[in-house]
This record gives sequence, C-alpha cells and structure tokens, in this order.
Amino acid sequence: MKGLLAKLAGWMKGLQAALVGFGALGILGIAFLDAAFIPLPGGPDVVLMTLSHHNNAMMPVYVIAAVVGSTLGSFVLYWIARKSGDAALRKFSAEKRARVERLIEKYDVWALLIAAVFPPPFPFKIFILSAGAFHMAAWRFIFALVVGRGFRFLLEGLLAVYYGEQAADLLKQHYPKIGFGIVAAIVVIFLINMLRRRRHEGGQEVGQE
Repeated sequence: MKGLLAKLAGWMKGLQAALVGFGALGILGIAFLDAAFIPLPGGPDVVLMTLSHHNNAMMPVYVIAAVVGSTLGSFVLYWIARKSGDAALRKFSAEKRARVERLIEKYDVWALLIAAVFPPPFPFKIFILSAGAFHMAAWRFIFALVVGRGFRFLLEGLLAVYYGEQAADLLKQHYPKIGFGIVAAIVVIFLINMLRRRRHEGGQEVGQE
C-alpha cells in the first residue's frame, strides 16, 4: 500500500511539473487536481507566485485561473458529499464533524468563505464535504469559494509581483497575521451587512405601523 501511495505521489508530482509549462491553463489544472483529488506539493499557491514573479502582467490571469480551478475541484467534492451525505465525513472524527457543522449552521456561507482564505495545512476539505453533506445551496457554495479563494490567490499574486522570490518566505512567515487580517475584514463586512439588514427591517416595521 505504501509503495502504491509513493508511486501515486511521484506521478502527481510529475504531472504538476508538466502542467506548469502551460501557464494559466496549467495553474487551472493544478488547482483543480489539488482541490478535487490528492493535494499537490505547494498546490497552486507556489506555482501562482512563481509564474506571477516571472510575468507580472499575467498575474491577474493566473489568479483567475487558480480561482476557477480550485472552485471546480472543490465543487466535485461538494457534489460527491451532497449525494453520499454523512458517509462523506466518516474519515473525520465526530468532534471535528460537530464543530464544523455548528459553524456552518451558525454562520452559513461566511464560515466557508473564511475557511477558503487559509492555505494548507488548514483542514479545508472537511468544510467542503460538510457543505455538500448539509445541502448548502450550490450558488452559495460557489460564491464562498470564489470570494475566499479570490482573496487568497490575489494576495499571493501581489506579493509575488512586489517582492519577487522573497514572496514565498514572506507568506510563510506572516500568513497567520495576514490571514487573520483578511478574516477580520470579512467579519467587519459581515457585521456591517447584518446591521444594515436589521435597520432596513426595522424601518419597514415602523413604516407598516
């Protein structure tokens, strides 16, 4: 079994190296495989930053490709979990399943969006599978993936453009702070929207009286 896994890992690495040569299409393929199947070494993040460093003008295209590939790959897992239900979550402990379920029930699409911002080793796949198993609306799932991954990949692309080869090291050293900063901004937006909604509903009630 170990030998088979080692061969599979080697094959995936070779495939990743081959896809890099296709530029944006390669990033899309790497992001798809990384999200839907076996996580690749460095995933689309390292490839995105490397290519963006060498071709600054193409950075927005690489970001879009990474977002599309990651969203499509995640949607494959979401759809499998939607069809199989709780069986898709068997490999996770009951404690982890319950924690993620509470987060999704309480915060819905915002929980998934925030989870999508963080890079590995954050356990994002349990959020994807839970969203499918709990039948989150497909359009809400896609929205969360596009926005969350968009934040993450755009940040990585900008770092690569401005800091070059040092970008990867900067990301490793400061991503927890940067990630929490992005999450804080998302939470603020969420709270502002919630307050606006409550004020709007309150205004409607007053008008009806």
